[in-house]
Amino acid sequence: MKTKRSERIGAMIRILTENPNTLYSYPAFCEMFGAAKSSISEDIASIKSIIEKFGLGKIETVAGAAGGVRFLQNVSDEDAYKFLLNICEKLSKEERVLPGDFIYTVDILSDPKYVGKMSEILATKLRNLNADFVVTVETKGIPIALMTARNLGIPLVIARRDNSSSEGPVVTINYVSGSSSRLQTMSVAKMSMGQGKKALVIDDFMKAGGTVKGICGIMKEFDVDVVGVGVVIATAEPQQKNVNDYYSLITMYGIDRENNIPILKPTYSMNMNI
Repeated sequence: MKTKRSERIGAMIRILTENPNTLYSYPAFCEMFGAAKSSISEDIASIKSIIEKFGLGKIETVAGAAGGVRFLQNVSDEDAYKFLLNICEKLSKEERVLPGDFIYTVDILSDPKYVGKMSEILATKLRNLNADFVVTVETKGIPIALMTARNLGIPLVIARRDNSSSEGPVVTINYVSGSSSRLQTMSVAKMSMGQGKKALVIDDFMKAGGTVKGICGIMKEFDVDVVGVGVVIATAEPQQKNVNDYYSLITMYGIDRENNIPILKPTYSMNMNI
């Protein structure tokens, strides 16, 4: 089917941006649009210019027989900082303070416009780790983990609190929660991943890092290497976490007792070399 250039460009932008980090070959586009490779190459050059001109991401071309083109999330440092500063302001309210010095984040972490942007920032910073899948625990961090996995073009694996017969055989471990110091259970389906893979841990909140340490522990049972940890909010205290390396979008410095409001600041700009 012959197509106009404007039609091809519009369709390819839709295909590429809806499937981040997915490699599409030039022959596949040639067949899809009934166009010569030279025409598709010109179209890709125009798409690259449009995407980058408006700060919508990055178009990457891969040379060679197995090469092609893909769209990558690429949030600028300035845009990331402004966005995260706005999130900090939304969360720095007295009514958000919960017992145990936690803060209410459910509305933010269940809103697609906020979760979408945060996951784009995480994907921008962590895609060079080349993880095979994202893993998270069965908490309110699932939306951010799922969106980050989508933006990296990789699957999501969920560590469950309770076993489910629908998941088949599982591997289960006990771990100590860093925030509550309570013994908890975590299970992962044996069929959810292969051995020798690389995992990226994504979570919503980290205080002492006990849950993340538990995830790292269960990954060892599968001979999976945890190549990185990304969280939305990490507390400044305790400074010594149960995990050595992690990346957080926001740091929580405690509660302003006089005004009873959380003290939050973006940490994105402080971690540019990851």
